[in-house]
Amino acid sequence: MRANPFRIEARAGAARAGVLETAHGTLRTPAFVPLASTGTVKTLRPAEVAALGFEMVLGNTFHLFIRPGHERIARLGGLHEFMGWRHPIITDSGGFQVFSMGHGTVAAEIKRSGGRESEGRVLAIDERGVRFRSYLDGAECFMGPEESMAVQAALGSDVALAFDECTPFHADRDYTARSTERTHRWLERCVACHADGAPPGQLLFGIVQGGVFEDLREESARTVAASGVDGVAIGGSLGREKAQMAEVVGWSVSALPEDRARHLLGIGDVDDVLAAVRAGVDMFDCATPTRLGRHGTALVPEPGARWRLDLTAPASREAREPISPRCPCPACRDHTRAYLHYLARANEPTGARLVTLHNLTFMATLMEGIRAAIAAGDLERYAAAVMGGEAPY
Repeated sequence: MRANPFRIEARAGAARAGVLETAHGTLRTPAFVPLASTGTVKTLRPAEVAALGFEMVLGNTFHLFIRPGHERIARLGGLHEFMGWRHPIITDSGGFQVFSMGHGTVAAEIKRSGGRESEGRVLAIDERGVRFRSYLDGAECFMGPEESMAVQAALGSDVALAFDECTPFHADRDYTARSTERTHRWLERCVACHADGAPPGQLLFGIVQGGVFEDLREESARTVAASGVDGVAIGGSLGREKAQMAEVVGWSVSALPEDRARHLLGIGDVDDVLAAVRAGVDMFDCATPTRLGRHGTALVPEPGARWRLDLTAPASREAREPISPRCPCPACRDHTRAYLHYLARANEPTGARLVTLHNLTFMATLMEGIRAAIAAGDLERYAAAVMGGEAPY
């Protein structure tokens, strides 16, 4: 068994500050991982993302499988070379995208408003894997554990995620139990396939499922940890509201070993990150900061507004102040809210780029502050300050 790639360097209660060693460098944790789903952090160059302080990005196995295809990326030197990112990359398994095609987004599924765009895309989910239709041309495709591992091997990511079924929030306990058991059987096949065909140094993380059921979550966490994977991700629908999500995350973490890196999939709101760090989570990824930026919403130290400022709203039309006066990003350093309002309302790409830079600066600084606070034994004070509206800058 190879050496554990994760080490803990400081603690503050259940929170940990550590380092994950990968083939393309180290990741300091707790860490936020920006999405480069289609091989790009939208509107930004890879060098800009690195300059903000991010050490890892997430590539989307499902989307890169559909376009441009993992074989082409492999021929062109792998995903690092293809997109010009010289640092660690984690790739998801494709399982969440199968869930999204069948049920819509997590929010839509919880509200039972999946919409017609997802109808008919998932043809079958069985023991082998999933048959589905491409969102590009309707062609029938297949992905199972072996295919997911093969795609991630071709991409050459530093961390691969095991193929899983992301159980719907509204699934009953019986379906959730059967789905989770199948995810565990898929994990066994992923581990075997990864052992045979992974590129040198690629790590494998398993995914904890179990829906909103305490015993299933704890059983899944123990099963994934016992498989010998290098780290553990917590996935699936985590609940209807934040209190339930915190409870589900707590169940999952409580059954995990201390010495493995823990990644919470798809979570990036400030309060959720702080709560999960305090529960012992090490890594996060989420589309929210970049998606908000592309639609003219900036992250600001205002908990009452869910840390969001809608720059498209009339209040910013003639506002001469920056988004946040202490923020060092180009949007705040060089421009007013009024200018960014104009860009956003006019759908100018420059506006999307500037607000995305701001939002990622916010997240990078937040995570840097969390790491420093854990090292100083001061996490509770720092978390209270941020939750009270103090800027992380």
